[in-house]
Amino acid sequence: MVDPTSDLDEDVDESNAPTCAVCETTLIRDPNHHVVTWIDDGQIQVRHFCSPECRDAWDDDERP
Repeated sequence: MVDPTSDLDEDVDESNAPTCAVCETTLIRDPNHHVVTWIDDGQIQVRHFCSPECRDAWDDDERP
């Protein structure tokens, strides 16, 4: 997967693009793409979402 802190641009293809944590849509140059990051036990945790609705629907045990 691509570094979640880098710009997602034309060098990203489906094989290394992030997917939505809720619906698993591949996120390539998606203007609605949201990212949630947090630190848990010294590790960076990242969740990608394709829309505000998926972000709101996220129900994860690791949710900050």
